[in-house]
Formats: sequence, C-alpha cells, structure tokens
Amino acid sequence: METLAFLSSAHPLWVTGVIFILGLIVGSFLNVVIYRLPIMMNREWRSQCSELLELEAPPSERFNLAFPGSHCPACKHPIGALQNIPLLSYLLQRGKCRHCSTPISIRYPFIELITGIMSAVVIWQFGLGWQGIFALLFTWVLIALTVIDFDHQLLPDSLTMPLLWLGLLLSLSNLFAETHASIIGAVAGYLLLWSVYWIFKLATGKEGMGYGDFKLLAALGAWMGWEAIPLIVLLSSLVGASVGVSLILFRGHNRQLPIPFGPYLAAAGWIALLWGNDIVGSYLRLAMPAH
Repeated sequence: METLAFLSSAHPLWVTGVIFILGLIVGSFLNVVIYRLPIMMNREWRSQCSELLELEAPPSERFNLAFPGSHCPACKHPIGALQNIPLLSYLLQRGKCRHCSTPISIRYPFIELITGIMSAVVIWQFGLGWQGIFALLFTWVLIALTVIDFDHQLLPDSLTMPLLWLGLLLSLSNLFAETHASIIGAVAGYLLLWSVYWIFKLATGKEGMGYGDFKLLAALGAWMGWEAIPLIVLLSSLVGASVGVSLILFRGHNRQLPIPFGPYLAAAGWIALLWGNDIVGSYLRLAMPAH
C-alpha cells in the first residue's frame, strides 16, 4: 500500500489515467448489474410468491450476473471480448450490433465513461491509499443504485445493506468517520427519512418514498458520520426539487408519477464524501466572516 501511495503522489496523472481505464472496465460490469439485478430480484419474488401460494413455479433458465454471456438483445448473437471493449467497441461499431445492425443504447458507453471519470476524480482527491480504494467501491455502488432507481424506483438491499455494513466496519479504523459518529449517522439517516415517510403518509394517505431511501441514507451516514447528514439531505433536496420542477414545467411530467429520490441522495453522498468539509468550511467562512 505504501508503494501505491508513493506512485500516486509521484505520478498523479499516470495513476489517474490508469484508474480512468479501470473505471471504464468497471462501468462495463455495472451495466450488467444495472440490467440484470432487477430481473433476478423479480424472478426471486415470483418464485417466493409461487411457493407461498403453493403453486408450481414456472420453469426458467439460469440467469445471474455471469450467465448467460453477453449477447445482442435483438439477434441474441454472443458478444465476443473484442466487441466488448468499454467505450472503444461502441465507437468502432458506430453504436450498432455488428451482426444485425440494431442500434445499441448510448446509455451503455455513457455509464462506462461516467464511471471512468468519477473513478479518476476519486483517486485524484484521495490518492491511491485505503481511502481512495474504498471510495472507489463507494462510488461504483452509488452509480449502480442511481441508474437502477431511475429505471425501476428500486434500491436493492443487495447493494444498500453491504454498503451500510462496510461503512460501519471502516469506522473501526476511522477511515472516513469515527465509530460513534458512524453508528449515530446510520441510525439518524434511517430514522430521519423513516419519520418523513410516516408524517407524509399520515397527512396524505400516500407513500412519499420507499424503504430503500432510508437504508441508503443510513449507509451514507455510516460512511461519513452524523455530521454529514444535514449537508446530504440539503444537497439532495435542492437537486431533487430542481429536477422535479424542471420535469413538470419543461417536459410535462405527470405530477402523480413518482420521481425517485435515491439518485439525488447518491449524488449528494458522493459530493459530501469528496468535498463535504470544503463545502461546510466555505459556508461557515461566508456566514461568519472574520473581523
């Protein structure tokens, strides 16, 4: 680890470039997680319902993150390694399947690119030490959660709960937050949105958010401590409100349709992890200038 830290400090641009490429590769895998995990969850729920109702579960082929292999969703032709190079393959194939010429969604290379950029920013900020490595994991999980929530209004426990427990474990070494601050942050993050949920439901009879949002804020509190909760809530609320109003005004979004809150929590949590202290410090200097 000392060698990696030395490389990071001695050759920051080179190391950042390598991490950018690593981020592209991870982004390709995140595309698989984003697409397949909700399907896997749906199949599991159907199987559980069939078992509960004592019905015969419909036969289904094996489907997980590793199987079946990558293939074109239109012609089902397998995608070889050379056709699955992050970002580059999309550009060389001009955004189409080389076998059936079906257009490939630009979202796939975009997720690869944004994962590469965010990974590079993380290492530039933290360096290639333990903080940087775990901040990368934190970033990758948040990217997957963000897109899944946009697509399905769903924050899978298989992602939020490991993120929560990892944050609590890291507090034992004070990597991002002290243990007591981490524990209080996890509890406060969960109870804060849980309270908002019930106040809104009792007042309107509707559910304003899902339990996944509680767990995600709990995870963010576990990583950064309770002190970061106000900043995360403020940033996520401002961005969420701005995006929601924009969708209604400029795109005619139906006000009755739910707008997922998880992506804004994830974005605010990522910003708070990287620049939270700087943001709070700048605010305090503006609010209480030195005399």
